[in-house]
Amino acid sequence: MKDDMEILRQPVNLAESVYYQIRRKILNGKYTPGENLTELEVSKELNVSRTPVREAFKHLESEGLLELRPNRGAVVVGIGRSDIEDIYEIRSLLEGRAAERAALQADKKALEQLAEILDLTEFYIERKDFDRVTTMDDRFHRTIYELTGSRMLQRILKELHAYAENIRERSIKEPGRADLMLKEHRAIVEAMVAQNPEKAGQLMVQHVQNSAANMEKNHLMEN
Repeated sequence: MKDDMEILRQPVNLAESVYYQIRRKILNGKYTPGENLTELEVSKELNVSRTPVREAFKHLESEGLLELRPNRGAVVVGIGRSDIEDIYEIRSLLEGRAAERAALQADKKALEQLAEILDLTEFYIERKDFDRVTTMDDRFHRTIYELTGSRMLQRILKELHAYAENIRERSIKEPGRADLMLKEHRAIVEAMVAQNPEKAGQLMVQHVQNSAANMEKNHLMEN
């Protein structure tokens, strides 16, 4: 995985760090649905005591990513097809509004930041460095979320984006998708530069829907 990509924010203590490490392993498919995890095995793998692992298991169960079973430890639930479909439906509803609000808030510095992300995305696409392309996709969307000025929108959308991390990586690697993604991102920024929040919102909705369609077309939701 990419070292410079955070899921939500930097952990502030050991328990939170362990939670994020296990969570990432579930979301990126290292821990697969149906797999049994024990506190002892995971604590050895992460080189920590069992206490933070136990706390992380409880937290992840509350998110629906793990199921705790007596005498069996934890069973990975992960993210399934129906979850991905829900994530993209919700994102299409919320990200259009986020882009509208971002367009209203974006100043010269913010637009320059977005332009730099687009240039880096193009740079990495040319070199077929799709891990970095995925990182730039994260930065682009995260910047849009932050420009809304809404803590609630940021929190919800960052979580939804993180939940689909593994499938997004695979989708971006499909032939032609990265180039189309960049074209869609550029159009959104152009609408923001033109101070047209309505168009920016519409383009963002279409972008999210196109991403979901690419996953469906290439049967990525089945994996």
